[in-house]
Amino acid sequence: GMGWALLGVGLLLVLYTLLRHGLRSAPRPRARPALRGRTAIVTGGSSGIGAATALELARCGARVIVATRNALRGEAAASRIRRETGNEEVRFMHLDLSSLRSVRAFASTFLRQEPHLHLLINNAGVSTGGTTEDGFSLPFQVNHLGHFLLTQLLLERLRSCGPSRVVIVASSAHCAGRLHLEALGRPPPGLFSAFQDYCDSKLANVLHTRELATREQDTQVTCYAVHPGFVNTALFRHVPLWLKLLLVPLAWLLFLDASEGAQVVLDCATQEGLEPLSGRYFTDSGPQQPWAPGRDDRLARALWEGSERLVGLGAAEEGPSP
Repeated sequence: GMGWALLGVGLLLVLYTLLRHGLRSAPRPRARPALRGRTAIVTGGSSGIGAATALELARCGARVIVATRNALRGEAAASRIRRETGNEEVRFMHLDLSSLRSVRAFASTFLRQEPHLHLLINNAGVSTGGTTEDGFSLPFQVNHLGHFLLTQLLLERLRSCGPSRVVIVASSAHCAGRLHLEALGRPPPGLFSAFQDYCDSKLANVLHTRELATREQDTQVTCYAVHPGFVNTALFRHVPLWLKLLLVPLAWLLFLDASEGAQVVLDCATQEGLEPLSGRYFTDSGPQQPWAPGRDDRLARALWEGSERLVGLGAAEEGPSP
């Protein structure tokens, strides 16, 4: 009875501890180049991978803009990073990706106040849903459309400061993505709508990277999609309680912590000589082939054109093409 149950629990705990330490090798500390004089934007920079990325970029001497929705959290993150790194050039700027109006306001404020941009880290993400003020599904807008618009509005600045990089945080969940161009930006139907929506947005991230690389071939802007590993972050804060009870122990067991997840993002942002790999998809073992839907160049182009239409970008607004 009771004794066996306790023994079972004890064994499970031992197994859990062994697995946790066995599966998660310590991250290898990497040497990073000095980034003094470079300016970086990190979206969703107040928590999780974004905060870990912003911290490390600041440690390398970059000027870092923590671009996030919650001003209290954003200011707190920026001041924590300044304190920890001794780098005074870290500041918060308000950006709510679930509002295209906010994206435009952020871009125009940034372009007015900041002369340079060398690194754009499109990291912010949400896993579940609802609808935005613009009428799109929340994950698709935050994870893809808002970042798509942001990138286009900042592209001229990235070009003029080249060599510069865009790093887009995707996920291996893109393997289950399905983009229906006639229903782009609308929540998919069905029982697993929220999960499907997330996967679709991550496929959009991989395809956005691919098409951006193609379009920027003759410029000094390169871009990289990243699967940071399954990272235990606030991404799950909206899942129902019963699912949380299942996911949280698993998450602790198998997922990396945020600073480990940030390593791949930082590799793509700072590693020398990655330019020939622009448009590619990276995991912690380097550049990988994305799943089949993430290699579909026709779909990538159609997604680009559909995204331009949805965010209201005409050719006029992007400035002269190279």
